[in-house]
Amino acid sequence: MTEAPLIRLDAISKSFAGVQALNGVSFSIGAGQVVCLAGENGSGKSTLIKILAGVEKPDGGQVTIEGESFPALDPRVSVARGIQVIYQDFALFPNLTVAENIAFSAELASGHRLVNRRRIKTLAETLLKRIAVDIPLDARVETLAVADKQLVAIARALALDARLVIMDEPTTALTEREVQSLLAIIRRLKAAGVAVLFVSHKLAEVFEVCEKIVVIRNGHVVSDKPAAEFNLDSLAFHMTGRHFEMTVARAFDPEAAPILEVAGLGRDGALRDIDFALRPGEVLGIAGLLGSGRTQLAKALFGLLPMDSGEIRVDGEKVALASPLDAIAAGIGYVPEDRLTEGLFLSQSIARNIAVGRLDAFSGPLGWLDRDGLGGEARDWLKRLNVAAPNAEVPVKSLSGGNQQRVVLARWLAGSPRILILNGPTVGVDIGSKADIHGIIADLAERRLGVVVISDDLPELIGCCHRILVMKAGQIVEEIPGGSIDAGELAARLAS
Repeated sequence: MTEAPLIRLDAISKSFAGVQALNGVSFSIGAGQVVCLAGENGSGKSTLIKILAGVEKPDGGQVTIEGESFPALDPRVSVARGIQVIYQDFALFPNLTVAENIAFSAELASGHRLVNRRRIKTLAETLLKRIAVDIPLDARVETLAVADKQLVAIARALALDARLVIMDEPTTALTEREVQSLLAIIRRLKAAGVAVLFVSHKLAEVFEVCEKIVVIRNGHVVSDKPAAEFNLDSLAFHMTGRHFEMTVARAFDPEAAPILEVAGLGRDGALRDIDFALRPGEVLGIAGLLGSGRTQLAKALFGLLPMDSGEIRVDGEKVALASPLDAIAAGIGYVPEDRLTEGLFLSQSIARNIAVGRLDAFSGPLGWLDRDGLGGEARDWLKRLNVAAPNAEVPVKSLSGGNQQRVVLARWLAGSPRILILNGPTVGVDIGSKADIHGIIADLAERRLGVVVISDDLPELIGCCHRILVMKAGQIVEEIPGGSIDAGELAARLAS
């Protein structure tokens, strides 16, 4: 007799303002099973997670948990039945300690009226031991690294006797080493009978840990099979209906005069003796583990981090980059790693986000803005970068991650930079948007821009870049020709 699944969804449907987000979605999750929920941004994954969490109510269908059917859940019922969601922002209390965050929900559920710090610490210590991690119990969560915050969120979920843990893009901000640690914890949860619904755009991780893959496209389940029956190409096709190949920039002229030269660049405690040149049409990759200095280098090149020594030349002329305005004047653009807090005005329209660096070009002698001109330029960039949006006046927060990233790119490209620094250009975007952004990078190189790509995605660096600079402890320690190494070997060199 086949064991009944832990969770079963039957014909779940949901629409918003006439848009069908989910249409007859059905699949099951067994106890101790790790299931990947795969799909592009906008496919319906987030809506499905909210229905399981009880935040949204379906228009039709039902959820069955351990044999009991529910036409709709609410958050209390969902938690009581063992469903826990770990969102991308973790929803932790930054001013509370690790122990307090882990025990908070369990303390509320228990009805204790007085705080017993020994009880709280004992519970937190037990749960951290269960997932085999060691984090100081008295440390404030705001002081922790992203990976440790995630572990606190997992321990908190277990405090409420979680039977199903839903992880929404859990590896977006993690280094490769931290990713492997997280996958090991997922395997421990599985061995303990805890099911995991794993949502990730990083498809290679899916095959490492998931035993079943459910693919959603346009609100429909298009595939529900064991992971062994997929490969990277077939999974990408099921998610998008398209076949992908890495778009590679054409060869550049290595004898051309550099557009960017960096010599002896240094800052105490951050960078030391940084030397490299970037030529027109070249895509230069920078690889390094967290703390290697790669983001500090990007910020130095954009005038965000003052240097103690060295010089920077653009088209052979020495430039002083004391601020981003200096960098912009020198023809340098920078797409930051965190587009939500550093790259976009989320409540503002797409048009305003694109135009914010170009207001002078559209202002008359009395300071009046040519709004028609601004809107026309924004619409042109939406078309050129294939941004999926109803119009240029919708707030940028309404877009998917991939489309938000294209808006950031549009802002800088509208200013016609000579050099573009892309820090994590495809972080948090789906596979279709990722392929499109790779195509944009190749097109920029074709137009003879110099492009610097900083990324944790090693296949991305290997496939997109003409050269890769390896950074460790604030120094460039190695230069590797693009395409001459595989991801496993590059990862080994970064970790050695």
